Formats: sequence, structure tokens, C-alpha cells
Amino acid sequence: MYTKAPQWQGRWAETTDVLRVTGLLLGGPLSIAAGCWQGGRERRRGTAELRATLARPPLRQALVTAAPAALWPAAGYAVAAAGCLVTTWPYASSGHPFWTLTAADAVAVAALGVVGFVVGRLIPWRLTAPLLAVVTYVVLGIPSYGAHDSGLRWLDPAIQHSSSWERPVWWFGPASALWTGGLAAAVLLAYAARHRLILLVPLALAVAAAVPVARTGDEVWRDNPAAARPVCDHGSPQVCVAAVHGKLLPQVSKALAGTNAKLRGVPGAPTRWIEGPSRKGPHDAALMDLDYGVAHGDLLDPVSYAFSSLRNLRVLNCGKKTEHGGAGPSDAIVARSIDINQAVSQWLAPNPVSPHLPGKSSYRELARLKAKSPAEARAYLARYLAAGTCDPEKVPAP
Repeated sequence: MYTKAPQWQGRWAETTDVLRVTGLLLGGPLSIAAGCWQGGRERRRGTAELRATLARPPLRQALVTAAPAALWPAAGYAVAAAGCLVTTWPYASSGHPFWTLTAADAVAVAALGVVGFVVGRLIPWRLTAPLLAVVTYVVLGIPSYGAHDSGLRWLDPAIQHSSSWERPVWWFGPASALWTGGLAAAVLLAYAARHRLILLVPLALAVAAAVPVARTGDEVWRDNPAAARPVCDHGSPQVCVAAVHGKLLPQVSKALAGTNAKLRGVPGAPTRWIEGPSRKGPHDAALMDLDYGVAHGDLLDPVSYAFSSLRNLRVLNCGKKTEHGGAGPSDAIVARSIDINQAVSQWLAPNPVSPHLPGKSSYRELARLKAKSPAEARAYLARYLAAGTCDPEKVPAP
């Protein structure tokens, strides 16, 4: 989690998602291996005869001896999760942790410890624990690479889901906990209970919890309007980011300040930059998502962010393309339009990190733009935005 901090720190959804994947894919195999070693160690030490002389029933004995295999891994996961959530809190702009999913993950880790304990009791071979860990890692990881249209994959507690704009349905966490916990309880009862038919109770509960999860599929995650709600500054053009990134708004506004100064008041220029899934108006331009390029609450490369966002300007003019009878525009015309587009982009949002343009013509066009007076540059920019840059033949030269 520490090595992936830039990926998750600052957004509750990403924190929960990365915590689930790393906690289950790494902690799950460790938990089942530790439980297996615990169960096999007692069998190898020959304590079966000693336990047979005790007054406690076998199930109670199994519960007491399996408790460390379940509780210690779950406690370790809970401590790690609490640390991650605490370090996310100073940087998160809105929302709250998904407590039910975190609790369900702790139950899944504990359940794997119980299953490992039972396997260790049945197969006390020393290599059973590492082999079981490898098998568990593969089983938990396969659904991530399998059919993405199958709702059954959401029964895997290590499945990955990344979206800052969504939240789980309220019953997903409890159902996941009941699914994994019910299976583990059924396994333990099958091993230690005198009347094994009692295992049908937790097994039925597990199936009852699994059915709605599998049938709902990807819809266990729903849109979160509170996270996607635009938060805007008072500039012109206006800069809006999703509420989940609200604390980054001053940095984004500052990154786009130079570009906005050149676009302000130009006919055809966007009136608003907006990030997130909110519906874009005819005069809105999409900002690059802030899920990447951000670490510890800071925009890592404001210059590159502004340059990348500028590429979305082109969609403002991409209406119905000009249709050519048979052949399209020649390669020379296409290359000329690319050079001009790159020059305009570099002029609006200079990118010193990657200043290289595709050809010598781009440098000539950029030099002409820089040589213009502010009034001349604004007049050209108005013609450029009005021409429709989707049609290479209509792109005006500076």
C-alpha cells in the first residue's frame, strides 16, 4: 500500500479498491497458509489423543484452536486498513470511507484462515501450507482476467474496481461478508460438528447472499452524484473539477491560467473546463481526469496537465465532417493540419517538458504565432476555432 500511495491517497474509492486487492491477493494467501500451518502443527504434534480426553465437544475445541488462525490475520488487515484510511483523510475532498466493504474484507481474510486451519488438520504435510497459498492466490486472481460480463466475478473478494465517481450499494458489503463467512463456517462445521447437517444453515446463508451479488453484477457499484458534482472557480473560462477532487481546484485553475488568458473572450472558445462524468454543454471542454498525475494532494505536473487538457478543445468543432466524394484529403494536407494543430497547442499551453513538435513546419507555424501581436493572435485563434479542425482542409494557417 505504501508503494502505491500516489494511486490511492486522496480518494476514498481508490483507497478501498487498492486495499481490497492488495489485502486479499497478498494477505489472503498468507492467512490461509498460516491457518494451514496452525492446524497441521497440532496434528503433527499428536494432540488428537489429548483432545479426545477433554470434556469439551469437538466443535468447541475446534473453535478455540481455530480462533487465532481467523482473528490474527483479520486484526492485521484491520490495522493496515485503519492506517490507510487515516492517511487518506487529510487529502480527501469529499465523501467517506466504505466501511462495510472494509469490514467484509476483514471477514474474508478471517474466513481464509479458518479454511486453511481445516485443510491443515486434514493434510498435516509441511508443504501443504505454501502450496495452498499459491492455489489461493491463483483462484483469487483469475476473475480479474476472466469474463468481465459475468456477475459471478463479484463473488471474488479480491476483484478490482476503480472509479472515483461510483459507490457500492448499501448491501454489497454485508452480502460479501455473509458469503465468505458462511462458506468458512460450513467448512468448519463439516469437519468438527457431530451433526454435520447443521452445516446447511451457514451454507444456505452464503448462497442466499451470493445470488443477489451475482445477479446484480457490475451494478453493485452505482453512480455517486455527490462525488461527481462539479466544483467551479470564478474565472473565465470557468474551471470545474469533480467534488471528489475539490481540494485540487486552486492548483488546476493555476495550471490553466495562462491558457485561459489567451482564450478569454475569443469567439468559439470554451466557456467552461469541466472534469468528471457530468454532462458537457456545447461550449464546455473536458479536463483530463485527476485520477492520475496527483500524489499526496498535489498536481504533480501542472504544465503537462494543461497541455494534455488542451487536446480536448478539438471536440468543440467536431460536428459533421465535410464529406469528400471519393478520396479524402491528401497526405500533405493532413500533415499540414497536424503541424498547425500542434503549433496552436504548444502556443496556448507551452510544454517545456516535451517541447518537440512533429516537424519543421510546426516550428515555423509556432514562430509565426509568437510573432503576432495580442490582437492578431486572438483574431487568428477565433478563425482557427471557427474553422472546424476535424476537417484538415479547413485548418487556417497562422
